[in-house]
Amino acid sequence: MHLTDQEISHFEEEGYIVVKDALSDGDLDPIIEEYGEHIDTRARRLHAEGKLSLLYEEEPFGKRLASITAETTEIYQDVDIMHFRGEATFNFLRNSHLIDPIESLVGPEITCSPIQHTRAKLPNKIIYQGIEEDGEEKFNQFLSENVAPWHQDAQVHLEEADSTFILTVWLPLSDATLENGCLHIIPRIHTRDLVYWSEGFGISEAYLPDEEGVVPLPMKKGDVLLMHKLIPHCSTPNKTDGIRWSMDLRYQKTGTPTGRAFWPDFPVRSRSNPASVLTDYVSWRQSWIEALEKIPTDKRPGRKSRPDNPSCLICA
Repeated sequence: MHLTDQEISHFEEEGYIVVKDALSDGDLDPIIEEYGEHIDTRARRLHAEGKLSLLYEEEPFGKRLASITAETTEIYQDVDIMHFRGEATFNFLRNSHLIDPIESLVGPEITCSPIQHTRAKLPNKIIYQGIEEDGEEKFNQFLSENVAPWHQDAQVHLEEADSTFILTVWLPLSDATLENGCLHIIPRIHTRDLVYWSEGFGISEAYLPDEEGVVPLPMKKGDVLLMHKLIPHCSTPNKTDGIRWSMDLRYQKTGTPTGRAFWPDFPVRSRSNPASVLTDYVSWRQSWIEALEKIPTDKRPGRKSRPDNPSCLICA
């Protein structure tokens, strides 16, 4: 379903819109089932290798990976889209129920950016119990990364995409609540055309704009957040005993710079040339394999220059 005029106006004024019930269980459950099967297969292999004491197969999808990760980080570190590369995930990236509201903001020629992630936000109270070398260090790193600091998505791409309208699309695979670490945003900041650069990643407390205007965004499974790349946002600790699963994706007009040209983007909708849309899962999967062989995630190029204070994105 495309956005209404009122929803488009809300996005333009506030910098975001939450589209309620945009997706059904039929849209999301194939992704969950695919991840569940992957986790089960990997868990059985690790158990056979003596790296996992239990299979935790009686635990629901929302809790199983947390219990496994407390013993071994091997599965957790491979759940992101570019590493997992599941077919159900690929099909979802061009799902019409997802792309229709995006078209209302991006236009009829739409590309899926290579900035795409599946997040498994761990409970912050679990304790590492494994025996693998460097396992506790990796585990603590994952826990620290589970609380995303205040940042703008305009901070994560290269300079070539500074002037590109890149739409952030965030959605929970299960309910995102205040307790399990839903997103918080600061609306209307996009109208200032500023990136709140700080030393390192994110926005320092000294530069955080309008902190009193923070809006928490608890969302139900099926809701979709569409957000401008200049809107500051963060997440909070997961205080439950289950994982908060979510996806954050980026879409933009086909032919515009992604800011990560070294990784694959692909067209998901074209009204002028429908045949240009990529529908071949094997080709998509192989493009990621080849791209990561050339430039793995830990070798990804960064911006050549970063201001150390708020500045105009295009002027920076």
